[in-house]
Amino acid sequence: MSRNKFSSNGPKNLKYTVKHLLGYLGREKYSFIAGGLLVLLYASCDLLGTYMIKPVVNGILDGGGLSTLFQGVMFTACLYVIGVIASFGYSQIIARSAQKVVYDIRHDLFCHMETLPLSFFDTHRYGDVMSVYTNDVDTISDAMNNSFSTVIKSFIQITGTLLLIIILNWRLSFLMAIAYVGMFIYVRFSGKRSKKYYTERQAKLGELDGYIQEMVAGQKVIKVFCHENENINDFEERNEALRKAGTAAQTYAATMVPAVASISYFNYALVAFIGGLMAVMGWTDPGSLASYLIFVREAIGPINSFTQQTSFLLSALAGAERIFSVLDEESETDEGNVILEKSKENGWNWKKADGSTVPLRGEVKFENVVFSYKKSHPVLKNISLYAHPGQMIAFVGSTGAGKTTITNLINRFYDVDTGSVLFDGIDVRDIKKADLRHSLAMVLQDTHLFTGTIRDNIRFGKLDATDDEIMEAAITANADSFIRRLPNGYDTMITNDGTELSHGQRQLLAIARAAVADPPVIILDEATSSIDTRTEDLIEKGMNKLMKGRTVFVIAHRLSTVHNADAIMVLEHGKITERGSHDELMRQKGLYYKLYMGMTGLSD
Repeated sequence: MSRNKFSSNGPKNLKYTVKHLLGYLGREKYSFIAGGLLVLLYASCDLLGTYMIKPVVNGILDGGGLSTLFQGVMFTACLYVIGVIASFGYSQIIARSAQKVVYDIRHDLFCHMETLPLSFFDTHRYGDVMSVYTNDVDTISDAMNNSFSTVIKSFIQITGTLLLIIILNWRLSFLMAIAYVGMFIYVRFSGKRSKKYYTERQAKLGELDGYIQEMVAGQKVIKVFCHENENINDFEERNEALRKAGTAAQTYAATMVPAVASISYFNYALVAFIGGLMAVMGWTDPGSLASYLIFVREAIGPINSFTQQTSFLLSALAGAERIFSVLDEESETDEGNVILEKSKENGWNWKKADGSTVPLRGEVKFENVVFSYKKSHPVLKNISLYAHPGQMIAFVGSTGAGKTTITNLINRFYDVDTGSVLFDGIDVRDIKKADLRHSLAMVLQDTHLFTGTIRDNIRFGKLDATDDEIMEAAITANADSFIRRLPNGYDTMITNDGTELSHGQRQLLAIARAAVADPPVIILDEATSSIDTRTEDLIEKGMNKLMKGRTVFVIAHRLSTVHNADAIMVLEHGKITERGSHDELMRQKGLYYKLYMGMTGLSD
């Protein structure tokens, strides 16, 4: 199955991304409004402080003396003190609000991820998904912490500067207006192109993270097959693609500041020259000209700040677009209305919408099932089988024959294309997925253990399990003896997916986790593939007890593990080619006979 990557073809809908990002900001709207008002106060004080140059200069020239100078300076100082206090206030408010927004995004992202179907994780690299949580969320956090207040402040200062220079000298303001228009045209031109490359950069970064994660996890295999040089070359290709995308993004963004500065400096020189002529000719007073020139000189500051923050904002929008692409993924649908309930008299029952009940027995039936991951490539072709409660059904076949797919349909990781899967006579599509999966337990070939104690990992199969139930499950799985030999027994901590344990021990814990759930149906997907013969014999003895009264599906390449099965299904190319008990299939002398006798092997 192909593994899709997140889009790297540029923004699909900028308006949609901004709208949804503003939706998250709206959750903290009162805090952001308060922060915005403080930014407005700070910027206003800064502008008024510069404007005060006019009355102070004109007052002194008109003979106001030291008293005019003192009053003007003190008033200006008060403005700047108020501005400092406002600056401290908005920085604290926005920092807290930004972290709350990032918290909400991560929370929604993780909660939504838990609702996604298994097909999403089958078609996306884990590194790409992790990159959304780290790189993309961090870009939004950086932008809000560093850019939000700066952009507002710069916008207010630019707007206020334009307003005040019109008041000071409306004739010279035409020159400023022309310069401002030129600046914003270039910023818009450069920003549009930068956005495309920032989006591509985020996608390439996610791809590189995914590749690095795979290589770190597979170092043992890499070293065994001496594949280091090939991996370095593959890394260089991905790293180069990231460099090119990042360079393109930064190249456009980096030209904004010098371009804006050049326009501003040229405009300042022109305004100073023309303004000087106007003062000599008496068309403006010295105080207005002095204040005006300082405004023109300082205008470069907020404009540069605004353009510098553009790169952060563009990167944040690119990250937000990838985040919302995950949040827009459709959650796993569940149209089921049959629920699982416990009765004191009859144990567990399926309760239908009409109030009628069916006992939970673990009877599984496939009726003419056709299934495909891709519509044009069916994996299962007209599969029919029947499993009575207490039976052990084994699946044997080549890799890709459809063995694991059959078990994935039982627990509704995927739904059939045509036909039906019945559980106790009820179509599994009519059963609520959570209730259906509560009646099943799976032990996979790739065992996953969580960080925590061995006791907690076994309890994962049944969260309200008592310590006695955990111990009984471990005894059933023949894991109790090795657990007790560990330094802290059942309280031994497991980290890094249990790498401190052998593969066989990890699988024993996974079997104990399934046993504590006490389900009517158990699925063992190559569960004993990495266990030695002695441990396998111990598990088989424990499984005989675990299987009593339960339906068990076993997928195995080791035929020695399935010879006691009630029925063995031989699958080839999505079809059941042989079925029967071990003795029956041996008498048929078909493919199973040849496999068991070592006359042929399972093809890949």
